[in-house]
Amino acid sequence: EGVTHFCAAPTVLISLVNSPDAPQEKLQRPLIISTAAAPPSPTIIAQVEALGAEIIHVYGLTEVYGPYTVCEWQPHWNDLPADEQARVKARQGVGYIIADDVRVVDDHMQDVPTDAQTMGEVIMRGNNTMKGYFRDPEATERAFAGGWFHTGDLAVMHPDGYIELRDRKKDIIISGGENISTIEVEQAIAAHPAVLETAVIAIPDERWGETPKAFVTLKPGYDLSSDDLRAFVRERLAGFKVPRAFEFGELPKTSTGKVQKFVLREREWAAHEKRIN
Repeated sequence: EGVTHFCAAPTVLISLVNSPDAPQEKLQRPLIISTAAAPPSPTIIAQVEALGAEIIHVYGLTEVYGPYTVCEWQPHWNDLPADEQARVKARQGVGYIIADDVRVVDDHMQDVPTDAQTMGEVIMRGNNTMKGYFRDPEATERAFAGGWFHTGDLAVMHPDGYIELRDRKKDIIISGGENISTIEVEQAIAAHPAVLETAVIAIPDERWGETPKAFVTLKPGYDLSSDDLRAFVRERLAGFKVPRAFEFGELPKTSTGKVQKFVLREREWAAHEKRIN
């Protein structure tokens, strides 16, 4: 149809590159794809760009009228290997010109170190930020504590000023006192060639309080055991981050393709009075 640009969530890109109708050779004309709605893994970015398309990764929320940051490409990144380019492009990036610089802060609203390790909450303000929630001054006051909009997203700040999401506050797994980023675990699982997509949540554990469980959809025609996938992930992550359990099947999603983690969480914690240990 001569399409030159389109926008799609990562789950849509996963479906496209794994379709039987996907092109077997690089595209002959430029195609620019803007992706958001969930953090894209380096794996899906690399797969899409291997087809000859260009990914533009943006990040935002309903409260900031869509994109607030963009992973603006830097010319010196052109010299990086393809897999490293995909890893860099998986960051959420820097603020748009109409907004203040995006910040990552601790509980006292102090900026976290730019060490790509220390997690904090992403906060925003600028011309594309909402005035407040409709007829809900209490929620508005909470969301704008300290004069900045609090996203509820946890991220790290890289030395170059680019942010990288690690989790939602509600999704972070605390296992035996250790924080585990579900996004980090999901990206490690998604790197397996048999995996189509995955979602990781916390499940109750008598010893550790809670521990990661991975829900995995395999690509058509592939077979993979929990032990094989666990061994694959163990090569990429610290042992305490490796899921104790794997479950294979379809993932529950919204009409726009977002995985409904709350559905998985409700099922796993049904016998418990609260959703955290």
